[in-house]
Amino acid sequence: MTATHAVSGAATPATLTIGGAFTAGRINEGHVIALAAAAPVGSIDPVDVALNDLVHAEWPDLATPPIDPRDADPPTRERRHGVRLVRGFPLTDEGTADLVVMRGSMESVMAQTTISRGDRSNVRRNAAWARRHGWRPLAIATASLAPDGTIGPFALQGFVEVGVGKPTRDPDHWSANWVRLSVWSASLRLQHWLNVAAVFVLSCTGYIIMDPFFGPEAHAGAEAGFQMGVVRFIHVTVGFVWLLLGASRVVSAFVSRDKHLRWTEWWPLKRKQDVRNLGRVMQYYAFIKTESPLFVAHNPLQHLTYAGVYVACGVQMITGFSLYGLYHQTSPFWALVSTPVHWLGIPGIRLIHAMMMFGLWAFVIVHVYLAVRADSLERHGGISSMINGGVWLRRGAKPVDAPEIG
Repeated sequence: MTATHAVSGAATPATLTIGGAFTAGRINEGHVIALAAAAPVGSIDPVDVALNDLVHAEWPDLATPPIDPRDADPPTRERRHGVRLVRGFPLTDEGTADLVVMRGSMESVMAQTTISRGDRSNVRRNAAWARRHGWRPLAIATASLAPDGTIGPFALQGFVEVGVGKPTRDPDHWSANWVRLSVWSASLRLQHWLNVAAVFVLSCTGYIIMDPFFGPEAHAGAEAGFQMGVVRFIHVTVGFVWLLLGASRVVSAFVSRDKHLRWTEWWPLKRKQDVRNLGRVMQYYAFIKTESPLFVAHNPLQHLTYAGVYVACGVQMITGFSLYGLYHQTSPFWALVSTPVHWLGIPGIRLIHAMMMFGLWAFVIVHVYLAVRADSLERHGGISSMINGGVWLRRGAKPVDAPEIG
């Protein structure tokens, strides 16, 4: 879905191309582009012309009413955004609304809008992806206009991709029917893969410590070596690294601007609809239903599962360092760390530590299976998203946690 328009004034006319749109509010891509297309009567601005051509071709029912030139305040060198009054815009199913539309550079518009830290981070990440692929994000914000002329606070609605010299997409090509959304931040992806490596090393070395199956320790009467010392050193060293990873995740849960990293995401059941969606997802995974509610990020069952995994990892760290602290009980600090051992005994803590290891193995197996299954059935790139940070959704899709796509 693109529209092109020749830009004059150069030796060779350039082609202005309108790509897709990213939505930051509760309106879909078509509404964002239609709001961006709102232009004064007779405007010959190439961006206005290309946007209106696209709206008339793709969403004719959203064509903006003509704007009186007196209701348009164009951008200036000092203010990198313009403001336009749009009367009777079909924003909702209930009717029309009078809106004040702000359009311009991302930084200029965002500085004038109300937006949460998490949403701001998400918008910036998607805008950065658009820039890397040759697009210029044209930010769109709206404010309500009261009958007495009072203008409400501006809310960021998203941005439209604008480019020069880009070829028109083939409407039959798969990319014309799919939209890429940047979801997972680089810090989250780094933590994920470092955790994978740490859990793998800790599981392998931990199992050898629990039940040596090769080397001198596996054969009675064999000459003792220092194999177990090496294994324990690796286990303890990676354990400290894992502890630092866990601490960084806890800190990010409270200070991160990425809404997907915030602690509020760990408990997704905030409304009755969330509970219903949880039941539908569970039925889908149990092969009772053939369809599941669509989520851009994690669904409620995934949120609850990952919250449980965080708790399990915390228990694993506590029991592991409780056993490690036994080496130096004359230290008040390590004596405090080993308190669970004094309560439950060494065999009890070792059993809990081993059972948590097997529990994490079971989670990893189910996690990989469901990830592959979801990618095979839903085909929106959930697995690759933990590498490149983005997912693909079909135009017209209606996610629970995002506006309608396209």
